Formats: sequence, C-alpha cells, structure tokens
Amino acid sequence: MAGEVRPPELLDEPELILEDGEVYRNPTEVKMSQIVLPCHANHCGELSVGQLLKWMDSTACLSAERHAGCSCITASVDDIHFEHTIGVGQVVNIKAKVNRAFTSSMEVGIVVSCEDLYRNRQWKVCHAFATFVARRTEAGKVQLKQVIPRTQAEQMEYSIAAERRRMRLIHAEIINDLLSSSSAHAVSECLQFEDAVPAERTRVESVELVLPPHANHQVSTFGGQIMAWMENVATISASRLCNAHPTLRSIDMFHFRGPSHIGDRLVLKAIVNNAFKKSMEVGVCAEAYQGGEPLRHINTAFMTFEVLDQDKKPQTLPRIRPEPVDGKRRFQEAIARKKVRLDRKYIISCKQSEVPLSVPWDPSNQMYLSYNNVSALKMLAARNNWVLTSEKNKVSLYTLEENHVLCFKVETHVAIAAEQVFVLLCDLRRRHEWDPHYKECEVINHADEDDTIYRVVTPSVSKGGKVQDFILLASRRRPCDSGDPYWIALRSVTLPAFPPTEGYNRGEVVCAGFSITEEDRCLTKLSYYNQATPGVLPYISTDIAGLSSSFYSAFASCSAFLEENKDSLAAVPSAASGEPHWETV
Repeated sequence: MAGEVRPPELLDEPELILEDGEVYRNPTEVKMSQIVLPCHANHCGELSVGQLLKWMDSTACLSAERHAGCSCITASVDDIHFEHTIGVGQVVNIKAKVNRAFTSSMEVGIVVSCEDLYRNRQWKVCHAFATFVARRTEAGKVQLKQVIPRTQAEQMEYSIAAERRRMRLIHAEIINDLLSSSSAHAVSECLQFEDAVPAERTRVESVELVLPPHANHQVSTFGGQIMAWMENVATISASRLCNAHPTLRSIDMFHFRGPSHIGDRLVLKAIVNNAFKKSMEVGVCAEAYQGGEPLRHINTAFMTFEVLDQDKKPQTLPRIRPEPVDGKRRFQEAIARKKVRLDRKYIISCKQSEVPLSVPWDPSNQMYLSYNNVSALKMLAARNNWVLTSEKNKVSLYTLEENHVLCFKVETHVAIAAEQVFVLLCDLRRRHEWDPHYKECEVINHADEDDTIYRVVTPSVSKGGKVQDFILLASRRRPCDSGDPYWIALRSVTLPAFPPTEGYNRGEVVCAGFSITEEDRCLTKLSYYNQATPGVLPYISTDIAGLSSSFYSAFASCSAFLEENKDSLAAVPSAASGEPHWETV
C-alpha cells in the first residue's frame, strides 16, 4: 500500500531482463549463506545474535566496497528488530546492496532470512540499513559515484534513502527533546517498590584484546565484531535481572564514534537501564585504549530484551531500582527511547490495515510522521505500473489499482523553474486560487519550515449534502541531490484541538501530494498523486470513469496560476550554499 513503508524484500517484482537476455542483478549486491553450527549457537541451540551481526556487517561492507572501489568502514546502523530466532542446522541467507551513495557515505540495505533445508521453508529474520564511509586515499577524500536504480524496488529505496539519512541526522535531537519534557515521577515511583532489583546487580564489565582474527583487511576492528562483544555483555547483564536466558529483540540506531585497531584493549560495560513490564533496555558502552593512553569512546548501544516462556510469549519482568544520579538519568532516558520505539512502530512499521488513516500528531512523533508522509508519496510515485486513462492538451490522468486500493496520478509540464513551482504550491492557503475542491484552507499548526498542519474545507459531493473538512499534514522536501524532485506530501492527522465538528463530514487522506521535477531551467514536470480514500474518491470518480475531464480544467488552472504568479517571486542566494532560491516578494 502507498501509505506504508515496507522493506525491499516485501516488494514483489518481476525479474528485469536486459537487452542481451541476461537477468539483471544489482552490481553492488553481495550474498552470504552460512549454515548454523553448534559453535555459532548459545546454550539454547539458537544462533548468537552477535555472530549474526558479524555476518551482516561483513556482507554489507563487501557491498559498500564493491560500489566504492576502495576500503570502507561502518559508520552507523539503523534500528534492527529481530522477528525470529535461528536454530542449529538452519541456513542464514544474507543479502546486501547499496541503496544510495552520497558524497563519501552510502546506505547499504541488508536483508536476513532463514532457510530450513529439511522442510523447504524460508522466512524473514530482520532487515537493516547501515551507513558506510569510504576511507580517504592518498589523493584525499573519496567522491563516490552515484547509484543508478534500475528496478522499481531500487527506485523506491534510492528515493527513501534520502529520508532515512535525514532521520539519522536528527535522531539525537528527538531523544533530547523528549528528555527535556520528561519528569522524574516514574523514577520516584519505582524507588518505592521494595522488591525492585538494584541496577548495580546487573552491571557487567569485560575487556577484550583485539587480535588479527578480529580485524578486517584494513587492520581495523570489524564493526560486527565490536557489536558481537557488546551483545555478549548486554545478554549477561539482562540475565542478571531475570535469572533466565533473555532473547534480544531489537537494537536502537547507533553510531561508531571512532576506529579501533589491532592491539587495542576494548572495555565493554553494560547495565540494565530500565525494566518495563515485558521487556528491558540494556545500555552498552565500548571504549578502547592502548598502553597508558586515555580511554577512547567507540560506541554506545541500547538493546531491548525479552524473556520468553515455553509458548514463546514474553514473561513479566522484575522491576529495577536505578542507581543514584546517573542511574536515574539512564532510567528516564530509557523511557524516552521506548516512546521513540513505539512511535516508529506505530507510524512506520505497522501495516496500513493495523492503524487508522489519521495518526495523532504531537511534537514527539512529528519527525516520524513527516518521514512516513514523504516516504509513502515517494513509494507511490516509484510504481511503474500506472495505466494511462485519459489525456487532454498534454494533461494526463493515470490510475493504479493494487490490493483493492485505487490510486491516481495527474501529470503535466509547465514552462516555469521547478523551485518557483515548489514555492507557489507549498502554501495550501493559495490552492483555492486554482483548485475548485479547496473551498477554505487555514494554518492550524506551523511545526517548522518543513511541516505545516492545515484545516481544509471542500465542497459537498452531492447537492444539499454536508461539506467535508480535512486535517492535513503538509511535509515539504527540497532536492537532496541534483536531479532529485521537490516533494510536497499530504496526509491526514488528528489533533485534540480540532475534533470532527457538527455540519462537516471529516474526510481522510492517506497519501497525496506533488512531485516537481526540473527537466531544464525553465521546464518542469508537475505530477500530482492521490491514494483515493472514501473521502476523496467521489471528487474524481467521473474523471476515472471517462465521464468528465475536470482534472484537465483544474491543472490548466494550476498552470495559469503558476504563470501569473511567477513574477511575484525573486531569486535570492542561499546562505548555506550560495545557490539561488526563490522567495515571495
């Protein structure tokens, strides 16, 4: 569905046959298959997650180096959620490929599946996104070549990689904002429980000497090896709280802050930060030193564990009593991170059928709603099976029906610079000047320069019927690289201050918006997309059925609006880049 962000392995796509008859394969794709032996497993006969992380990191690094043509190092790994465990005798299949390259860094997508050779079954274990950086050469910093997406799935991942990169850059800000608004009430409440386990009982410290087998071909410690050591001490820490064998369910996004080399001593420290009813968060820190030098901070990670019963259901965990000062801080930070994890799961990870179309908006989930809003539109735009329904005077109407959902696209060209088109269409309050479906529009929350929430009123579909209103989040994106489109994405949200009101039907939009692509300095391709919900479909059903062509008149009016107002904009240099951008005069 257009409204959900799905990993690439879930996109069913026919094979691409090249001109020479060969089946297309991504040039950066690397596959690894490993049979799980007893030496790879824990005492429960399950593959150690640390070993899996080593294999994932190695596969992803080889993919990154295949694209870069030089040595690469792991810079960060996004959240990983482990859906299943893997048993001895089963086969682990790992596939990695570069989704997008930026200046000197690239995003590598990793998909892990498990194969039971005796039952001829396969299932997904996890997927992850890792960022690798090309190492400097003697000539200086490496300038990576661009990835050229060939298939629909590659086009989607290429486009959404820019959104994920944006999320990585602001991840720390999201946590800090949540912490600034959190209270110490939960800490004081926990201190009152006599049966709470003291956090210091779960503290673990271990040291590892980095030897040649732990290093890669660049004589640096494998990122996957460091993650494996961190997972080991985290598991011991979690076991001390529950007196049972815990199962690692997820690892939060983390960054490698510095390198480690052969001869380093790695000091690994872990402690349970907080225990929730059915899960616990363990914080792990890795520091390195050689000789008498001071400790260097290598990495910090937060891992979520569960304890499963015989039916594989999570058990209730003991409460934990945080240590004074730093322990209380870690306790509160764990609550903030849990809120972030729930927001991500609710907004990004869930299937569209599992959540309402209008997700509640508040400042703490703004970034995830914005990410999902733009990503859903990019995924809809990347579909390659649009069907041309009608065309009039170079305005084309396309439709797409998948999983009982109807989507439509209107496309035209305008002889105006792309950034001018973007600026003029950004403010929905002006849309009534060309779109008859926008009767009224007001700003009800200006979140930031990229996200604004509007209340839009549309006329009644039937004579004498109620007018409709929509609460819409508009998320805007300028191009990440030259050649990228501008995006204006729209989706419904709910706000407590603006509930449905008498006299209006509250409509919902799950995915809509504009893609604005520069074809040359004064020619722009303008595309409008909409995943038709019951509140939207009546307005365009006659066009799709071929009984009218109101789509043409609306976009003819849009072209006229853009032409009339382009002179009201002036080009001014951007403070950041020196490149011109357009502002209203």
